[in-house]
Amino acid sequence: MSAILFILFAGLAIGCAVAVVAQRNPLYSAISLIGVFVALAAIYVTLAAPFIAAVQVIVYAGAIMVLVIFVIMLLNVEQEERRRKRLGFLVPVAIGMAAILIAETAFIIYSVQVSGAKPPGPTSDVGLTHSIGVNLFTTYLLPFEVTSILLLMAIVGAMSLARQGKLLSATARVVPGAQVLAMDIARPHGEEDLTAVEADTTAESAHLMGVEFQSDPEERE
Repeated sequence: MSAILFILFAGLAIGCAVAVVAQRNPLYSAISLIGVFVALAAIYVTLAAPFIAAVQVIVYAGAIMVLVIFVIMLLNVEQEERRRKRLGFLVPVAIGMAAILIAETAFIIYSVQVSGAKPPGPTSDVGLTHSIGVNLFTTYLLPFEVTSILLLMAIVGAMSLARQGKLLSATARVVPGAQVLAMDIARPHGEEDLTAVEADTTAESAHLMGVEFQSDPEERE
């Protein structure tokens, strides 16, 4: 039964991996890569490593792939840009290396089945959640806490670098472009004026609202 499940999930992982390379749309490639991670997590479960399977789904198929998809959608990359092939010999080289890899995998599987050897002693519990938790909070407690402090320092440093930009003063006015706003938004201390002001550019909005516009951000106050 385990061999059938392994073949099933391994075939699913290989099919999704081929789809990652074959897809023209990078978003579809990212979704296919999620399928690869889920299939690998299922293989880890069949190998009695539930903790590694959970980490595979949570970290890779969850957090990292969400970040990748967010970047793809932020860059608005719709499809691959077709370019002239300069290194045409790479295609047969890739096919030959893939054939060698498949032959090595088949030879290893055949050798293991023919030998029939079993590992001496009891079965290892390396991938079990209990053993990992015990080692993490006993033997490796200090490295675990040091890593947590380093991650916290990295977060604080990233926030500090992001806040180093020049702050606007209390009297500054930020005039957006291509907006429809009320007059009293630009003049909060004046009389209430709900007249709609429509402009296509920032300079035009500043002119209609009576706000001084400067194109250089270093000169704004």
